[in-house]
Amino acid sequence: MAAVENFNAGVYLLDRQLDAGRGDHLAVVGPGGQCTYAELATLVHAAAAGLAGLGLRPEERIVLFSADRVELLAMFLAGLRMGAVPVPVSTMYLDTELAELLHDSRARMLFTSPEFADTARAALAKTPDVGTLITTDDVPGDNEPQGVSRLVVSCPQATVTWGALLAAGHGQHSPVYDTWTESPAFWLYTSGTTGIPKAAMHRHGSIRFVAEHYGRQVLGITPEDRCFSVAKLFFAYGLGNSALFPLSVGATTVLDPVRPTPQSVAQRIAEDKPTLFYGVPTFYAGVLAADLPADTFAGVRLATSAGEALPAELYRRFTERFGVDIIDGIGSTEALHIFLSNVPGQVRPGTTGRAVPGYDLRLVDDTGAEVPAGTPGNLQIRGGSLTTGYWCRTETTRNAFVGEWMRTGDTYVASAEGYYTCLGRSNDMIKAGGIWVSPAEVEACLLKHPSVAQAAVVAVPDETGLDKPVACVVAAPGHTIDPDALIEACRGELAAFKRPRTVLEFETLPTTATGKLRRFAVRDEALLRLKPAP
Repeated sequence: MAAVENFNAGVYLLDRQLDAGRGDHLAVVGPGGQCTYAELATLVHAAAAGLAGLGLRPEERIVLFSADRVELLAMFLAGLRMGAVPVPVSTMYLDTELAELLHDSRARMLFTSPEFADTARAALAKTPDVGTLITTDDVPGDNEPQGVSRLVVSCPQATVTWGALLAAGHGQHSPVYDTWTESPAFWLYTSGTTGIPKAAMHRHGSIRFVAEHYGRQVLGITPEDRCFSVAKLFFAYGLGNSALFPLSVGATTVLDPVRPTPQSVAQRIAEDKPTLFYGVPTFYAGVLAADLPADTFAGVRLATSAGEALPAELYRRFTERFGVDIIDGIGSTEALHIFLSNVPGQVRPGTTGRAVPGYDLRLVDDTGAEVPAGTPGNLQIRGGSLTTGYWCRTETTRNAFVGEWMRTGDTYVASAEGYYTCLGRSNDMIKAGGIWVSPAEVEACLLKHPSVAQAAVVAVPDETGLDKPVACVVAAPGHTIDPDALIEACRGELAAFKRPRTVLEFETLPTTATGKLRRFAVRDEALLRLKPAP
């Protein structure tokens, strides 16, 4: 039996930089202030000891529902260090959606920041099994606790501030849990075809794999880089951009808690001077529409794009205006980060590039046979960062893998030189703004409205060529369709990225001879109706 390698990703990302003499180097900058590697380590060690004092044990889950800030990063690293399983989740979720994830993950604790405290408390009211809410010190309405242990005893859902957590852990021994490369490290939730999110489980070793393959060999990241990501830490893409890659080499990450806009990003670039900028196609389109000064990205040496395919025209317009190259790539929550990418100096606009070092790709037909270059096929990947599976989703996990190969759900065509071009999804999932949207979930919400008899949600590109959800509905007998009312009804049940941008009324929805929805026909009709007039 091969020897087991002891490995802790928290040590790899943080303690290793202290050992290399980078304790005084800035780890974090941004509106919340700056923090050196030594200062970050002090926070992480105290937080880990404080969490242990609250009763969090190795391999138990703590959900992180917070804006991007030093405390969130420290909590993630503290969880890794002590062998617990941090679970960053989207701050776009409503309280009912957050409650579902708390219940599904069997989380012991929830961490939040002021912007999302009300949602967190409402979710906890629905999940009594979660024992503790940990808040940053600036969350309004919190009472300063008199002691961690007393609060835990007196209240089944104690509220503990960040300051109290650190005070409880200060000076306490914060040992590194005995983990190895295969040990569970963290989870990331991703939407499924049923609309029910599922947790992709990742190992400690996966963090090192993505850092040393994509981070080093594609980005060429160094300690002198500063990283700024539009995608937040709860995304797999953002987690790599803002945490795994910079910390793995002792670089600096720029954390901004606000929702990114072209103006806020321009301000952050001007003040914190990132050299690596990570965006998504929708945001690049927004930057161009905002007509920012041509020198906005002057200090950025390289930009990346992921989440959805970057149209060649959008690439051309951005690079010509701002003078910064964009390397487009594709990753997934299940793969942790990007496995297929263009590389600096070898970009082919309109393609997703070639396989990232360390990953193997293949295109297969519906029978599983590999297809030759130039023939469309279903993309499958293998590599050292793939999820070990979905938490409590045995059948879904088995369907996602073919031996060591994982089905991505994307249709691609590859050139003889190994460049891959995206042709779309192999199923009905929609990627809007780089985030997966399940049509079934949006349709279920629309069908709750008394005016709707049938609903189909499809992806239709906007004026920039990026897909957005469009609802195609049939009126119930005796009712009329009010598009604004339907969109407003979705507002109360669905996160903003899931809501339809437009509602189209159909007399009937096209179906097959067996009564199944012909979704492609629905999409074609929606495209015709929404096509701009010549």
